[in-house]
Amino acid sequence: MEIRLANTRGFCAGVDRAIEIVKKVIELHGAPVYVKHEVVHNKTVVEELKSLGAIFIEDIEDIPEGEVVIYSAHGISKAVQVASGERNLDIFDATCPLVSKVHAEVQTYAKMGFNCLLIGHKNHPEVEGTMGQFDTSYGGSITLIENIEDARRLDFDEDINLAFVTQTTLSVDDTTEIKEFLIKKYPNIKGPKKDDICYATQNRQDAIKQLALESDLVLVIGSENSSNSNRLREIAERSGVEAYLIDTIQDLSLDCLEGKSKIGLTSGASAPEHLVSEVIEKLTLEHGFKLSGNEKRTDEGISFRLPKGLR
Repeated sequence: MEIRLANTRGFCAGVDRAIEIVKKVIELHGAPVYVKHEVVHNKTVVEELKSLGAIFIEDIEDIPEGEVVIYSAHGISKAVQVASGERNLDIFDATCPLVSKVHAEVQTYAKMGFNCLLIGHKNHPEVEGTMGQFDTSYGGSITLIENIEDARRLDFDEDINLAFVTQTTLSVDDTTEIKEFLIKKYPNIKGPKKDDICYATQNRQDAIKQLALESDLVLVIGSENSSNSNRLREIAERSGVEAYLIDTIQDLSLDCLEGKSKIGLTSGASAPEHLVSEVIEKLTLEHGFKLSGNEKRTDEGISFRLPKGLR
């Protein structure tokens, strides 16, 4: 019985940067510091940062005037920026640079008076932030497209100025289907020069497709509210393999191990590596599995600089 690891797994550059920003700000200003939304979607990370003095809030109005606020990696709307200014907050922005790229795209389309389609998931904070960056005063609009059915229901005139962008953590395959449909329906639609889905999302999805072919059970370490982690589980299931999303080894039902000889193991872009090690330890020491291949993570060669005040 063996465990096979996806070598492309775990923290991405945007998550690394966001966590480092929170730690640096606490070190610089002292606790407490306020964070708008969970800085990344992982329970273990959030609890660790809480222990250091981070206070996670959803409403800017809950932060006392003049205090420090950190924006999460998912990005925020213009309304949040305005509210922060009105409360004279000391702002540190942990928005992932790849999310900021999408913000810049929708801001440009807004100023051009375009109608913009955002492919993404309703109520996800990245989607809320991106939609909130679109200025409708120039005459355009922004519409959320969650699936191919939403795309089919669109009734814009064929000659209207139309563009699309995407949430960065979507399923590559699902997004490709929607984009291809939009381009066929609206041949003049504009899109990003470079795909909005981030490198880490794509790399982890490619890795789990291969892992699923080699496994009869796939475990994805990640939190329930993590979009990219959920996509990994879904991709494994679509490959015909039983798959589960778990926060930690404590969430693993031992029943799912029965009759399984090849377990594929990966982690989402916001899951710490020590959680992977804990699963490996449990399965090897207590359930007779052996680790197959190299445990080392692939170096993706991407890093993002900290904001000026924290370098």
